[in-house]
Amino acid sequence: MARSERVEFTGALGETLAARLELPDGTPRAFALFAHCFSCSKDIHAASRISRHLARAGFAVLRFDFTGLGQSEGDFANTNFSSNIQDLVKAGEFLAAQYQAPALMVGHSLGGAAVIAASAQLPSVRAIATLGAPADASHVRKAFHPDIAEIEAKGEARVELAGRPFCIRKQFLDDLEDHSLEDAVAALKPALLITHSPVDNTVGVENATRLFKAARHSRSYLDLDGADHLLSNPDDAIHAADVIAAWALRYIGEDRRPAVPAPDREGGVVVRETGEGAYANHVVAAHHVLRADEPADLGGGDSGPAPYDFLNAALGSCTSITLRMYATRKSLPLDRVTVTVRHSKGEAEGHEGKIDIFERAIRLEGDLDAAQRQRLLEIADKCPVHRTLHGPVLVQTHETGSPSET
Repeated sequence: MARSERVEFTGALGETLAARLELPDGTPRAFALFAHCFSCSKDIHAASRISRHLARAGFAVLRFDFTGLGQSEGDFANTNFSSNIQDLVKAGEFLAAQYQAPALMVGHSLGGAAVIAASAQLPSVRAIATLGAPADASHVRKAFHPDIAEIEAKGEARVELAGRPFCIRKQFLDDLEDHSLEDAVAALKPALLITHSPVDNTVGVENATRLFKAARHSRSYLDLDGADHLLSNPDDAIHAADVIAAWALRYIGEDRRPAVPAPDREGGVVVRETGEGAYANHVVAAHHVLRADEPADLGGGDSGPAPYDFLNAALGSCTSITLRMYATRKSLPLDRVTVTVRHSKGEAEGHEGKIDIFERAIRLEGDLDAAQRQRLLEIADKCPVHRTLHGPVLVQTHETGSPSET
């Protein structure tokens, strides 16, 4: 099952931006950025539905509120198309630092124009999909056309967009004129998928034609027949997400995920960074592949157990196996063993300062008498990992050869 997490990062103007990270079940095929439409938010139906459906298809998708919109900090009046582009760049840098650099960008309406413009600053991006995007950023002027004269004369005006008041300043209009989107499309290196509805009454389908003609290579088109501009019908959003996911894999490909390291030929456990997030690692023991990570509150992606979780698991599994071996050898009526291990730092009688404390709770199921239960608890202390933790331990560290030599 896909899951959703609240995250936040610092935007282009120094404000804290609110975001949602939609995560698939298991290792993501790739990370993606979703840019919402002008004056909308990350929680508009098109953004949430498409992002969640992409997560079900295996993509991790970050959708966020641009500065001054939704739950993000900042004053919308201080923003413009350029700041939206830089917010996207900051979002990409956040993903690269905390999880994995984005390989896919999806943009709705003016958000589509923004992802095209921002992609030049995000070299990890290999595929871009637009939804009802305009062919030039200044197209958004039509949204407040009756107020343009006042904005030009007074420097700003209060306008109503989608039933909500916004302050639009002259710098916003001037900034829109500075961006030639068709030139940006012509210079694109990532593959481009243009999706548009022929009955879009907000951004006409002729915009899709202009974008498609401007693109030089790796261009595709999806006709969202019957859809409105906001993709308010859930079926339209899901159809778009299905096509985007299948199309993007052609350019991203699962084979581009970080390779799982080969097991050590002499029986050691191999641990290697995955490149997905700040602390994620592959753990390879013989033919078993696991993941290790740190929880989100420690800066990790919570994609696998933390190191001490593995240590708790080692003690718990060794205890359970040892008890089962003993019970089998002695023909004890032990039906099932459950071991819960918790690690903490604290003080204990007979020890100076704080020490590592492993709290081990053992549940023994079966028709056992008191003497048998007591003996099993004594045997638990004889498990090999328990003895290792209590005995002198020496960790010998040395550097291996370069990756090409191993």
